[in-house]
This record gives sequence, structure tokens and C-alpha cells, in this order.
Amino acid sequence: MRCPQCDAMENRVVDTRTSRGGRAVRRRRECSSCESRFTTYEYVEERPIRVLKRDGTTEEFDRRKLTRSLELACAKRPVRASEVEAIVDEIEDVLTRQAGVELESARIGALIMERLKPLDRVAYVRFASVYRNFQDADEFQEFVDEMNLRGKREMQARNQVELPF
Repeated sequence: MRCPQCDAMENRVVDTRTSRGGRAVRRRRECSSCESRFTTYEYVEERPIRVLKRDGTTEEFDRRKLTRSLELACAKRPVRASEVEAIVDEIEDVLTRQAGVELESARIGALIMERLKPLDRVAYVRFASVYRNFQDADEFQEFVDEMNLRGKREMQARNQVELPF
């Protein structure tokens, strides 16, 4: 590993830790020549995940794109950046375990919605409005009404009291 300061090849590892849920190793290094410290990350080289889009084209999975879409949905909401990062990590783990080489973008959208719904309802609706590609306000209103009805049913089911025999 070359030192970013002096380009020397000789350095030693000062500290090693796992990061990204054990999928990466973070190493703190010290250059033997100039004694500057720098950080390196080691990742397992994985086969690329291809995403099959609605229009039939494919592209390589981009973690940053997933993070950006979640950040947009959660903008100005009480959702911490660590929660967004945890969702991205979880979805990426699920995708890497999938057997196929190509995954439909709809599958990724469904995974995001599953995780957003319990986290923040507004972020869930924001993401759904883009993911489901509503054509008009009536379609969007139907979605919100259906979501509210499901929420009421879940609340009633939780508050249901069992009567003794």
C-alpha cells in the first residue's frame, strides 16, 4: 500500500477494525518514511449485481443511487442518517444473497418500501409516489386511503382484547 503523502511502499498497520456490518475491514496505517497516518478499507470482491429496469435496460447496482433515493424520501423527516445507512446495508445484503445475476428494479423498490413503512410514513409515501409512478392525483389518493385503512385495521387488531371462555 502506497503512502498518500510521500508515495513510499513501507508502512505498518496501527489499528484494524471491521466496518459496514463485517463486510469490510478498516485499517489505520502509518508510513515508515514520513510517519503520516492514513486509512485503508478492504472489501471482498463480489460479482456485480445487475439491475433490470422497467424499460428493459440493465445497469450495474449503485449503492450511492440507493442511498440518494432514500435520503430524498427522508428529507426533513426525523430519520437519522445511520438509519438510512442501515437500510441500505440491509438491502445490499439481501441483494448479494439473491441467486440471479439480474434483479428487477421493482424488487429493490419493494425492499425499500418494506423498510420505510415502519420507519416513517411520510418517507414511505414520498418513495411510493416515485416508485409506483402514479399517473394522477386520484391514483395517489387511492394509495393513501388504502394505507390509512390498513393502518386502522392493524391498530384495531393490536387493541383487540381476548375474552376468557
